[in-house]
Amino acid sequence: MSAAISIKNLDVVFGDKVDPALKLLDQGKTRQQIIEATGSIVGVHNANIDVQQGEICVLMGLSGSGKSSLLRAVNGLNPISRGSVLVADGNGHVDLGNCDAKTLRRIRAERVSMVFQKFALMPWLSVLDNVAYGLELMGQGKAERHQKAMEKLEMVGLADWKDSLPSELSGGMQQRVGLARAFAMDSDILLMDEPFSALDPLIRAQLQDELLELQRNLNKTILFVSHDLDEALKIGTNICIMESARIIQHGAPEDIVMNPANAYVEDFVAHTNPLNVLAGRSLMTAADKLSKTNGDVLVCGEKSLWLAADGKSAHCHGKNVPVQECSSRGNGSIPATGTMAITTPDISMRRAIEIRYATEQPVILMEKGKLVGVLTDHNFYHAMLGKHFGCNDAKVMAG
Repeated sequence: MSAAISIKNLDVVFGDKVDPALKLLDQGKTRQQIIEATGSIVGVHNANIDVQQGEICVLMGLSGSGKSSLLRAVNGLNPISRGSVLVADGNGHVDLGNCDAKTLRRIRAERVSMVFQKFALMPWLSVLDNVAYGLELMGQGKAERHQKAMEKLEMVGLADWKDSLPSELSGGMQQRVGLARAFAMDSDILLMDEPFSALDPLIRAQLQDELLELQRNLNKTILFVSHDLDEALKIGTNICIMESARIIQHGAPEDIVMNPANAYVEDFVAHTNPLNVLAGRSLMTAADKLSKTNGDVLVCGEKSLWLAADGKSAHCHGKNVPVQECSSRGNGSIPATGTMAITTPDISMRRAIEIRYATEQPVILMEKGKLVGVLTDHNFYHAMLGKHFGCNDAKVMAG
């Protein structure tokens, strides 16, 4: 798949002495040494990242790590000192570091939209006119732009507030207006610079849910800056962690938690709730670790609970145990107490614990008609205690 955003060997340097700063970077000098020598500030150094169409990539790190500097290079707000930032455009890509001013304006108008932390709403315009503002700048007629703006306001649940001024809305509602304005531009790429960080926790969580729902319907490519790991784990298809202007690790949320690249990343994930990100496959006891007799598999030694290899029947001390397939999604029904649930290994740990609590049985994981693993109490304890690396050990297989 061709990337919607492709960043190659990107350096962003702020100041009048860019070339001397780049030479010092190549010599391995630190950001502080470069500031002292040239007065220039390194915002991003040697960044390489591809963001695929339909992906939410979350840039995160401590203050000053370079995440916002990297984000703003994707629409030309920050200088591209060296390297390239390629943005998908039709059947090809535009390199923002080597395009003319007219092409850059077109990319900003048609391909890339931005949602700011501070909403950036015009206080003298109505909600409807705020959403339609970008379309007005593009020269669309009043009727057409208002129709499109109303569609987006309905999408974010603010149609009844179309004639209100921003000052009459709560912070969460104002942020929805900002989202609607970005969506009204119908850009394939959205840049979101800590859009929810100024909001109360409950409103923030609600907007995160709404963003995910909108993304399921619209399939945009989103580059999202956050300093909150739980937010990143919740919404990110991939997470890119930065430190001192460099990308330290880029990967799926589960991989970031399970395999931190260094002590910096490990500190980041140390206090996160693993139930929000880890899937059954990562924490299960694998099928090849389970005891087998006459084609049956011992899925719980404490209960002497056996499962047929095809997953269609189970027994405990000679008595049949009901078996029922169960959705790995959070909105599916859960089997009754005493029933052994069969689900897929991509199930979230939170969902798996809900099933375990309701059924009082281990959770069986199957894929393409084949048993791949089991989740027992030991696996859940390991997850909640943060012991992510011991769960496939033979010591827990009899749980």
